[in-house]
Amino acid sequence: MAEVFINDVFVGHVNNPEKFVSDIRNGRRIGDISLMVNVSYLEELDEIHISADKGRLRRPLIIVTDGIPRLTKEYIDNLIKGEIKWSNLVKDGIVDYLDALEEDDALIALDEEHLTKEHTHMELSPISILGFTTSLIPYSNFGSSSRLIRGSKIQKQSLGLYSTNYFLRMDTDVSILHYPQTPIVRSCMHDIFGLKEHPAGQNVVIAIMSYGGYNMQDAIILNKGSVQRGFARSTYFKPYRNEELRYSGGLVDEICIPDKEVKGYKSEKDYRHLEKDGIIYPGAPVASDDVLIGKTSPPRFLGELEEFSVTASTRRESSTTVDHGTEGVVDMVVLTESDEGNKLVQVRIRDQRIPEIGDKFASRHGQKGVIGMIIPEENIPFTASGIRPDIIFSPHSIPSRMTVSHMLEILAGKVGALAGRTVDGTTFDVEPEIKLREELLNLGFKDDGTETMYSPLTGKMLKARIFIGNMYYLKLKYMVTNKLHARASGRIQLLTRQPIEGRGKGGGLRLGEMEKDCFVAHGASLLLKERFDSDRTIIHICEKCGMLAIHNSLKGKDYCPKCGSNVEVTPIEISYAFKLLLDELKSLCVYPKLVLESKYNISGGVKEEELTESGEVNEEGVSEEEPKEENGDVEAVDVEEISSGDSAGSEENEE
Repeated sequence: MAEVFINDVFVGHVNNPEKFVSDIRNGRRIGDISLMVNVSYLEELDEIHISADKGRLRRPLIIVTDGIPRLTKEYIDNLIKGEIKWSNLVKDGIVDYLDALEEDDALIALDEEHLTKEHTHMELSPISILGFTTSLIPYSNFGSSSRLIRGSKIQKQSLGLYSTNYFLRMDTDVSILHYPQTPIVRSCMHDIFGLKEHPAGQNVVIAIMSYGGYNMQDAIILNKGSVQRGFARSTYFKPYRNEELRYSGGLVDEICIPDKEVKGYKSEKDYRHLEKDGIIYPGAPVASDDVLIGKTSPPRFLGELEEFSVTASTRRESSTTVDHGTEGVVDMVVLTESDEGNKLVQVRIRDQRIPEIGDKFASRHGQKGVIGMIIPEENIPFTASGIRPDIIFSPHSIPSRMTVSHMLEILAGKVGALAGRTVDGTTFDVEPEIKLREELLNLGFKDDGTETMYSPLTGKMLKARIFIGNMYYLKLKYMVTNKLHARASGRIQLLTRQPIEGRGKGGGLRLGEMEKDCFVAHGASLLLKERFDSDRTIIHICEKCGMLAIHNSLKGKDYCPKCGSNVEVTPIEISYAFKLLLDELKSLCVYPKLVLESKYNISGGVKEEELTESGEVNEEGVSEEEPKEENGDVEAVDVEEISSGDSAGSEENEE
């Protein structure tokens, strides 16, 4: 007796679960039960689940009876003629819509060749097991699943013509490829989804060979001639906006050229591109920190008594500037109103991007890499017919990844380019390799896709035959210009006094624990010290209690909050972050005592009052307890007492 659940609610029991489930499915197929109902029998739990709720993903499959699909040639012909519609197939019980639960109860064949009497359904097309972007990869049934996943992600990052009205849009952080092309080798999904109007790559001549070592580790070598002729050029667009906001008390922002009296006024050079209305003009060349939209705002905080003071009328500078590390040309300026009716100014900057070392490229098969070198055209190897490849790809990237589809696309692309046609690379329904090889042979080339190539440096023939052909290559959105980051000095955090984070804000590059370990392992102590000097600070320590003391540099006096004024105070150099730690420990009522080297006198002994605290004295008169070092950052500064002469003298006295 099986329990029955409708939309996860228990409704009763049935004695014959298999017959009950079969009756529901047959009733759905003949139209007695709603087409939206799905049913599944979980044998191990002895439960029947009927689902009819909203939000379930369901997909169509052809019903199979005794190993024979119900979709016959007669139905297909009628569909092509337009005599019947898709809905007729569903109503006539030819096609089933299954959800995830019922799919677990079905045995689905990929195609007619794999059908047996046990199968309940068959795929409409084998390609339907793949997602949208994965189905665009040609010859993908010759690649591994992990590479297909990477290929799917890579296609989403490629540059192309994402929208035909891009010129009128203010999209954030987008690029347009200048000369996008449709692929020579494509899947049928390319036409079904209308990607001819939105191409996102270029057809290139690619040679698989090592050349000078510059394409090691997935890197690629680019032909400089191809770059000069426009290969992989793109334009990068970035929008900026500013709004005249209204504040309580009738105070408002003002878009204008700020006066010199304004708090936070920049230099005149920064405002040089602004017109009378405080907005930059289209076509202006701009660089980092140039002002695009001039704006002044009222003071942030207004006290009651400040109404009649001079400071109350002082406005602050709040202009929009070009981000750190960004440059380009002002492409478009838009003046409009926001939803609240405030004046809104939007400025778009464009920047032409020519491929450079470090820019990322990829094929549709998950073979991604960056430019390792751009070599002049005259130094690129050439074939007997004078063809020079646009890209030189490393052969070491193929065997371990087993991307056979990558190699097949090169072969198919070569056939398509020479024959002047597109090649069908639809998954599970591709043009066979044998047919491609025969066509290549008829076109006057070797059937394996290899050609004899010549060295441009010696003019001699290369010993190995090189696999060369045509391929659809993608330029990805990750470019060196957007990642380049360097800083000497700049803004710091208020709390830790260390550089702020973020490339856009002009922040520093963090040297973490593992980077520190590398410097230590290499013995690069001076470089390590220089990197850890970002928040260097000098604090004064009381010799008696080990706590932070106060040093008055004007009067030349020292004072310890605990011990008073008649104590010895020594300055030490530490990280400000460590000083912050000491303060936090004190807030937890923990006594962070700093024991300095200068506690040990010149003769090698210890001060009498420290004997009880520092431990016992050994035979040589030196305390056995090592001087404490906090976090590796505390450096003892003992300029007055310790010197080479004093230490030498103390050793003579000991003897």
